[in-house]
Amino acid sequence: MAARPIVSLLHGPNLNLLGQREPHIYGTATINDYVRIASDMAESLGLVIEAFQTNHEGELVDAIHAARATSAAIVINPGAFTHYAWSLHDALAAFAGPVIEVHISNPNARESWRHTSVVSPVATGTIVGLGIHGYELAVQAVARRLADGAAAATSA
Repeated sequence: MAARPIVSLLHGPNLNLLGQREPHIYGTATINDYVRIASDMAESLGLVIEAFQTNHEGELVDAIHAARATSAAIVINPGAFTHYAWSLHDALAAFAGPVIEVHISNPNARESWRHTSVVSPVATGTIVGLGIHGYELAVQAVARRLADGAAAATSA
């Protein structure tokens, strides 16, 4: 039996405070709830989630680098790093598989400084404003991309 593809689910700063921090924006679900919903969806699609959260930019870059050797795809919520962490942009640009950027709230409907993403230009796709459902959609998008890639490789 072949090993199931791994999806790295990466979270940036302050997302460890989900459920406590600004529930009027981010809701009451905790980071564990987000990981569970993504893991359940991944399991149903034959994938495995490996989750990681950090408040430190360099640690997130290291996690992206590590994913190059272990993961078929990345789902990333970079938090505030979204808007200025060019190191994440460069690390994600070096990742060969699908990258889905996901945000719980819609940054474009918030403060103007949140309107720019340095991650989006190197992401396969971006899902914003759908809360926990966005994580399910991100995993589904990864599964579709991986299946399309496998089908293309088989027909070549």
